[in-house]
Amino acid sequence: MTRQIREQLDTLIEAGELAAGTLLPSERELANTLKVARNVVRGAYEQLMDAGRLRSEGRRGRSVSRGGSTTKSKSGTTKKAGAKGTKKTSKKSRKK
Repeated sequence: MTRQIREQLDTLIEAGELAAGTLLPSERELANTLKVARNVVRGAYEQLMDAGRLRSEGRRGRSVSRGGSTTKSKSGTTKKAGAKGTKKTSKKSRKK
């Protein structure tokens, strides 16, 4: 089931039916809709995240990655294309 969900989501992303930045349903919501265990959906989402197709939006959930493709370096390792660093803000600067 995990493979089927992953492949279907990947096909939707490739076809452009799930545009970059689109938030996906929560694990629980999709699992209930498909009548599968939540771990099945979690596995599919994690595999797509490892492939660079999805990214975590923290508490908002997961979304389709803007740089959704991955590239292989000369050494054979996989890296995400278009990955950006995160900006950390200290508590003191946010309190104002």
